[in-house]
Amino acid sequence: MDKGRKDGKVTTSSYAVEEIEMSDASRRASEKEFYLDPESGDSGSIKEHDIQRGLKSRHIVLIGLGGCIGTGIFIGTGASLATSGPAPLLISYILMSTVLWTIMNVLSEMAVYLPIKGVSVIGFIQRYCDESFAFACGYNIFYTMAILVATEVTAAGLVIRYWNESINIAVFMTIFLGVITVLNCFPNKYYGEIEFWFALVKIVTIIGLIILGAVIMLGGAPNHERLGFRYWNNPGAFAEHLTTGGTGRFLGFWTAVIKSGFTFITGPELIITAASEAKRPRYNIPKVASSFVYRILAFYVLGSLVIGCTVAYNNPLLLTESSDASASPFVIAIQSAGIKVLPHIINAAILTSAWSSGNAFYFSATRILLGLARSGQAPAVLKKINRFGVPYYCVLVVFLFGCLSYLNVSSGSAKVFTWFTNLTTVSGFISWISCCWAYLRFRRAMILHGKFEERPYKTYFQPFMSYYSIIFLSIIILTNGYAVFIKGNWDTSNFIAAYITLPPFFLLWLGHKYYLHKLGRIPFTQVLIPIEEVDIYTGLDIVIAEAERDFAEIEAENATKFDSVFLKPWYWLFG
Repeated sequence: MDKGRKDGKVTTSSYAVEEIEMSDASRRASEKEFYLDPESGDSGSIKEHDIQRGLKSRHIVLIGLGGCIGTGIFIGTGASLATSGPAPLLISYILMSTVLWTIMNVLSEMAVYLPIKGVSVIGFIQRYCDESFAFACGYNIFYTMAILVATEVTAAGLVIRYWNESINIAVFMTIFLGVITVLNCFPNKYYGEIEFWFALVKIVTIIGLIILGAVIMLGGAPNHERLGFRYWNNPGAFAEHLTTGGTGRFLGFWTAVIKSGFTFITGPELIITAASEAKRPRYNIPKVASSFVYRILAFYVLGSLVIGCTVAYNNPLLLTESSDASASPFVIAIQSAGIKVLPHIINAAILTSAWSSGNAFYFSATRILLGLARSGQAPAVLKKINRFGVPYYCVLVVFLFGCLSYLNVSSGSAKVFTWFTNLTTVSGFISWISCCWAYLRFRRAMILHGKFEERPYKTYFQPFMSYYSIIFLSIIILTNGYAVFIKGNWDTSNFIAAYITLPPFFLLWLGHKYYLHKLGRIPFTQVLIPIEEVDIYTGLDIVIAEAERDFAEIEAENATKFDSVFLKPWYWLFG
């Protein structure tokens, strides 16, 4: 049965299972190597439980959106607006959305081809690139996700300060971190349901804020002041940053591009990680991937436009590195418009947003760490999974990373938030470059074996968009800390935050490669797996069998499904 998704449509592949001549023993050995066997390693001493496929399509959609629509747009946009002005803020989100579209596409192509339970971004990198490169990328992505948990706890502290500065912020952070830790101890179907409603509040909030912003722009607020594009004219569309004139305006624009990455990083990875525990992955992943970027683009482009039109970039309440203000630009706009009660409601929704994002990052970090443990690249004890499918030791490790948020007790919240942002942004960009590299290798291997046209999910403008994203992201990584090199602007802490991620990544990569070389497994000069040795078959027969069954069930369900014009928005939003 062929289900075509040609250029964006799904198809169950016509591969013959007979083409995969692999014994049960060799398949289990290969699956162990590629994170696929839940019993890999010292299975005799580890209780044999596995993660469960309990997530539905709507859960995957909201987990991905929940990770991308977070405190970055609700709070972090304030710093970008203050530094760069409204035009660079808008343009930067449009530019970064093109990269996000590429990453979502390359990951989806690989994930739809082999959506084996427990597969991850790191699994793709190991399979198509190199084991040592995957080792470095694995710890880089885990670190990013785990630190983002602390970032969201920090952001929650920023939001709570809006109401009360008398109570020690550590009390609120403890409650916040404790709740998301407990939520990640639930089976994934309950986690998915909770995250669905958390993220739904966030989506309703951002849509409501965009509509409200348009009303304020047109003079519909209590003060009846018609703003339009007033702030684009005065104080202006572009802010001067670090210097004056055209150079200052360009630096402001480039700073906005760099900062916009924090808002988007890990969104595609969240979806792919969740998809490994999703029902009917070959059906659900393309549904989510094909529309994910358009939803994000609508939320962020319209959201940044509204922010730039309702708040002047020189407003003193905007978040800057020297400020500990907790109000977001949305709340500033609402207050300026004379709306009294709504800011408290919006701040509560932003707090829920931080909860949702922190919850999603927590989930993804535990699964990535589990994958590292299964491949023998992390302590074996981390492979333990309880009967509910929860890797409880991994949950504990991520909790310890979340405790880094207590730096807020002794440092200004805004300063710590900015520091975490810099650290995670570079790590996220490294992850994205790795994804593109793995895809290019996957593409070459598929062409070599004559299977390229049989991909079940195909995307546009490849491989050009992958090369574009690699070059664009590499430039951002290298220039991330450019400001400290400008005369009179040196700051040691900012320099470290901008570039500290790079040396450990290369040390992990080369150190692991040297270790394998000493074991006699690979020559040290071998950078990547020879393309003719790249494995595009292991596990494919299992995937095809599951996909045939899933599509048969879907056809049966569609034959009896009640369709209504009133349900179409629900289907569009949640797949």
